[in-house]
Amino acid sequence: MTNIPETGRTPRVQIRLVVIQILVLSLLGTLGGRLWYLQIREGNEYAKEASGNHVQQVVEPAVRGSILDARGVPLADNETRLVVSASRTDLLKMKDDGRAVLTKLAGVLGMKPEEVIQKVRLCDAQTPKPCWNGSPYQPIPITDEATAKQALQIRERAEDFPGITAEPEAVRRYASPGKSNTAQVLGYLSPVTDDEITKAQDTDSPYLRSDQVGRSGLERQYDKELRGKAGVTRYEVDNLGRVIGKAEADAAEPGANLVTSIDARVQRVAEYELDNAMKIARGQFDKITGENYKADSGAVVVMEAKTGRVVAMASAPTYDPNVWVGGISAKDYKKLTGKNSDYPLLNRAIQGQSAPGSTFKVVSTAAAVEAGYEWDGGYPCTSSYSVGGQVFKNFEGESFGPISLGRALEVSCDTVFYGLADREWKKDGGINPKKGEPKDYFYKAAHQFGLGKETGIDLPNEVTGRVPDRQWKLDYWKANKVGWCKSGKKDGSYVEKIAYENCLEGNKMREGDSINYSIGQGDTLVTPIQEAAIYGALANGGTMYQPTIGKAIVSPDGKTVQEIKPKSVGKLPVNQATIKGMDSALAGVVTRGTAAWKFGGWPQDKIPLHAKTGTAEVYGKQTTSWLATYSKDYTVIMTIAQAGTGSGASGEAVRGIYNALYGVQADGTIDKKKAMLSTPQKGLPKVRTDGTIDSPKIAKDPVKELKATDGGTAAPDETQPGATTNTPTTNQNTRRRPRKRGSRRMLT
Repeated sequence: MTNIPETGRTPRVQIRLVVIQILVLSLLGTLGGRLWYLQIREGNEYAKEASGNHVQQVVEPAVRGSILDARGVPLADNETRLVVSASRTDLLKMKDDGRAVLTKLAGVLGMKPEEVIQKVRLCDAQTPKPCWNGSPYQPIPITDEATAKQALQIRERAEDFPGITAEPEAVRRYASPGKSNTAQVLGYLSPVTDDEITKAQDTDSPYLRSDQVGRSGLERQYDKELRGKAGVTRYEVDNLGRVIGKAEADAAEPGANLVTSIDARVQRVAEYELDNAMKIARGQFDKITGENYKADSGAVVVMEAKTGRVVAMASAPTYDPNVWVGGISAKDYKKLTGKNSDYPLLNRAIQGQSAPGSTFKVVSTAAAVEAGYEWDGGYPCTSSYSVGGQVFKNFEGESFGPISLGRALEVSCDTVFYGLADREWKKDGGINPKKGEPKDYFYKAAHQFGLGKETGIDLPNEVTGRVPDRQWKLDYWKANKVGWCKSGKKDGSYVEKIAYENCLEGNKMREGDSINYSIGQGDTLVTPIQEAAIYGALANGGTMYQPTIGKAIVSPDGKTVQEIKPKSVGKLPVNQATIKGMDSALAGVVTRGTAAWKFGGWPQDKIPLHAKTGTAEVYGKQTTSWLATYSKDYTVIMTIAQAGTGSGASGEAVRGIYNALYGVQADGTIDKKKAMLSTPQKGLPKVRTDGTIDSPKIAKDPVKELKATDGGTAAPDETQPGATTNTPTTNQNTRRRPRKRGSRRMLT
C-alpha cells in the first residue's frame, strides 16, 4: 500500500476550516445585527409593547347625563340597582358552555332557564333577539331587578355560580313623572357593537366595549353629550395575572344633562287625551264600513308657535321604555316588533304619514292667491263638481253659493278648491302641458310650505312625507310601470282599473290628480310635525321655525350651559294680508265652522283659537281624523288613523289640551292658578354644582288633579247643534259624518 503524505491533505482541510469560520462569523454578524436592531434601534418601541402585555384595564362606566323637562323634572335619569351579570368567557370554559350554571341561576332569579340562556347569546344575522350585541368579553347583564336576597344567595354561593356576579350599578331609568310616558321621544339604550366601536375609534368620541349607546329618540340624537367618558384604570400584572402595580388611571367624566322644551305635565295631558279619544272612537259606529272605528294609531304635537319648541309629543300605541333596561326579554321584544304589535316603537308624530285631508287647504288657498285669484272673489261652492263623467261631491252635498276664499276655508268647501285646481291644470296645458315650465302653483306652494322634506327636528329617522308633483309622478311611474301593466285591467276591479290607467299614463299629471290634490287627498302625505310647523307659522305671522326638543346642554356641575336657540328656516309664501285673512277664517272654524260643535262655550274673546278640520280618505281603510289648531302661544295638531272625522274624533281631546294649558274650566271661565302653561316656559332649570337639579314637584297624575278641580276636558255646550258627551255610545260623527266622494281619483 502506498502511503499518502499528510502534506497532501492539509490545503483542503484548511480551506474547509476557513469556509466554516466565515459562515460562523457571518451568522454571528447577522444575529448581532438583528439583536442591535431589536434592542437598540427599536428597543423602546418593543419595550412599550411588551409592557402592554402585562397591563390589564378595569373600566368604570360614566354616569349618563339626565334628560330633563323644561322645568328640570327628570324624564330620564339613573338609579342604583342590583345587577346580575354573566361572564361569557368563563361560561364557555365549562363542558356544557355554562348551561347548568345558567339554569341554576334562573331558579334563583325566578326566571325561565331558556330566557336566561338567550340573553348570553351573541347577536348575528341568524340569531333572533333577545341576544347580546355588545362585546363578548364584558359581563352580560341578565337582570337589573335582583333583590338583595337573590344577590346575597349568588355571592355567598360563589362556587355554585362561577362566572356570575351580582353588584350594585347605576342603570338608566325612565322616570315617567306624573305618569307621562314620552317613550318615543326619549328612545332607549343598548350595548355598543363591534362595528360601532370600529367606526368611532378615530373620532373625537370613541366607544369602549362597556358603553351603552342611544338607539332612538333623544338618547340617540344627543348620545355624545349624554354618554360622558368612562374611567379606565390600568394595572400591571405578572405572567400569572397577579397585580404588581398601578400603571395609570383616567377618572370617569359624567355625561352632560339635556334640558328639553317638554313639559311633563302637558305631556301627560296630551297622552291621556289622545288615548281617551282613540278609546271613544272605537265605540263609535262607522256607517261606511259597517263596523266600529278601529282607531289603531295616532299622534299629537303641542308646539310653541313663536319658537318651534315642542312642549309635548305623543304617539300611540306606546310602550314602557324601561323594558330595554338590563336587556329586553323575548316576550317584550315580540310585543314591540311583532306583526300584531301595531309597531309602538314608531314615533308617529315624525314617522307617521298620511293624506292630510282638508287641513291641506291652507296650502291650496295660498297657491290660489299666488296664482292671482282674489281673496274676496265669489267662487261657486256647489254640491258637486263633475269632470269627465266623474262626480266629486261636496260634504253632505252642501251648497253655499258664491263665497270668498276665507269662507271656503271656514266651511271647508271642497268644490271651490276643485274648481280652482282644475282651472290651473287646464291653464298649464292639461295632461300634455305646454312647452316650457308649467306654473304648477298648487304643487310649488306645498314645497314652499316645507312639505316633501324633513323639518329638521332634533330626533332621528324623521320621514319626509310626499308632494306628488310632476317629477314624483315620473319617478314613481318608472319604478312601478312593470307591475301596473302586469296587473291592470281596463274593465276589472277599481284597483285593476287604476293599475291599467297608471300603466298607460301614470307619468302624467291627470285632471283627477290635481282635483284630489287640492283638498289633501290622492298621493299627498304629510306628518304631524310638518303640520305643526305650518300652523305655527300661521300663528306667528309667517315665520317658519325648525322644530326642536332640545333646549340646552348643561354640564354635570351646572357651570357650562350651551343653549339650543330657535332657528328660523324661512317665511310662508304669502303676504300679511293673506295671513290675516286665513287667521280670521280659521278663527271662524272654531266659532261657526266645522269645529264649532266641539268648542262651544270657549272664551274666544280672551283666548282666540283657530282651527282646521280634516277627514282624509285612505283606500281600503276607514277615514283618518286630522285637527290642526293654534292660539297666539301654541299650535296643537292631532291625528288618529281610522277614527272618523277631524272634529268628531279629535275635537274634545284637543280642547282638553287647551283647557289644561290655559286653565279653562268646564263653564268657560279661566282660572290662571290652575293653568299649566299659560305662556311658554322661558328660563332654564338650575343644575347645582353637586349635580343635583332644582326642579318643582309634580303631581302623581296631573290629569286626575285637573279633573278633581274641574279643570279637565270641558263638556260640550248643550246648546250647540250635535253636542255630545264623552261616552262610547255617542256617535261623534253625527254632524260631520265621513265624506262620500264620487271617486278617490279620476279614471280619465
